[in-house]
Amino acid sequence: MATTKSKYNVRKLEREDYQKGHLDLLAQLTTVGTVTAEQYEARWQELAGSPDYHVAVAEDTNTGSLAGTATLMIERKFIHGCSKVGHIEDVVVGQSARGQKLGRRLIDELIQVAAHAGCYKVILDCAEHNVAFYEKCGLTRREAQMVKYLDR
Repeated sequence: MATTKSKYNVRKLEREDYQKGHLDLLAQLTTVGTVTAEQYEARWQELAGSPDYHVAVAEDTNTGSLAGTATLMIERKFIHGCSKVGHIEDVVVGQSARGQKLGRRLIDELIQVAAHAGCYKVILDCAEHNVAFYEKCGLTRREAQMVKYLDR
């Protein structure tokens, strides 16, 4: 029986992803603002040099454009024997690629990266309407989120 190869490749963010629509994807999630190619390159260099950041993307292998992205940040703790916690942020799948389990693939990828990095748990904050999706990804509801925006 032949298997159908996915047209999406989940991989780590590359500097060329600026031209492949990375910021356009993020704009479907939140306000991005104006980010020049030079600013993007500088931030990419900063993140690429950190063992505590992993930005995953789903690339459409037919078009070369990005269809989804999600970020893992690793927090180094003193508790739990100086362990680590993974924080998943900025999860978005492009409107035209939704319903193809790309969000699940991105979350699974980041959970694997967190486990490999020695994290004892992975957490994320989400809107109430996204809870069921994250439960399907194996996460469970826990406690409450608090926020204070510093730019308003």
